[in-house]
Amino acid sequence: METHITIPHTDLKASRIALGTVNAGLEYDGTDADRLFDLYLDLGGNVIDSARVYFDWVLPEKGRSERVIGDWFRREKKRDQVILITKGGHPDKDTMHVSRMGQQDMEHDINLSLKSLGVDYIDIYFYHRDDPTQAVGELLERMEGFRKAGKIRYYGCSNWTTARMIEADAYAQEHGLRTFVANQMLFNYGSKYMKPFSDDTMVTMDSAMMEYHTKNTDNIAMPYFGLCSGFFHLLAAGQEEKVKNSPYYTPKNLELAERLKSLCRKYTVSISQILMAFYMMQDFTAIPLAGAINGEELKDTMETLRFNFEAGDFVL
Repeated sequence: METHITIPHTDLKASRIALGTVNAGLEYDGTDADRLFDLYLDLGGNVIDSARVYFDWVLPEKGRSERVIGDWFRREKKRDQVILITKGGHPDKDTMHVSRMGQQDMEHDINLSLKSLGVDYIDIYFYHRDDPTQAVGELLERMEGFRKAGKIRYYGCSNWTTARMIEADAYAQEHGLRTFVANQMLFNYGSKYMKPFSDDTMVTMDSAMMEYHTKNTDNIAMPYFGLCSGFFHLLAAGQEEKVKNSPYYTPKNLELAERLKSLCRKYTVSISQILMAFYMMQDFTAIPLAGAINGEELKDTMETLRFNFEAGDFVL
């Protein structure tokens, strides 16, 4: 299976599985983080994803995930081995429908991100949410300003609708800009049949977005919640009581859980490897974000790329 892809119109050769770090500073820190990040590189990974908002809604230290990554860079000097991603413009947790994507907000976030990460630039910087009241041209030009200032190399969007991405592409073409190189959305093995997520500012991949990514290969899909928040792992472990309040807990996903177990037997692989293989079998290129809190989990996920699967097994 292909292990790396070059993101179109960039010089970024990215591993097919990105390491999400929402748990950095919570489940691992210090030397534990060093070992995890080093192992990810040793296993062939090179895309590390963070966000300014991680983890200010759980712990008092804002930018905790970025700080952990930055500490690793400072100790291990491996910045040049990483495609570094982070995100800004996330609303405050108590006012999720109040935009924080104005010029001052974004400058505030990106400058703190650069400081926490201890870097001069970010490889791909994302709008963490969208603000439909702002013209896409204004938002793209804001990112262009960061690029021209040397703070970022490329930019992407997270939780944008297909219609807004199409609008952004049209503006970019008209004005000679690169537009978004990647799009992050909620998409995984169980998302098609899940109940609405509690945060309605999150955008879930639908058929229109799948068609968009199939046709528009310049904008790479980077789905988050790649491992379905442990839903299928817990079911397989006989811990159904722990997931009954999960948005994934629907009759159709319970059926998919049984199908997933049969696929694990067919290919002699783990649950995580089937969940990752789901992305590799799509009609469009996807680089899923998958988290891990220890080396065993990380190895299990990354070994997905050693196997070959049949696309027909992953049509939901």
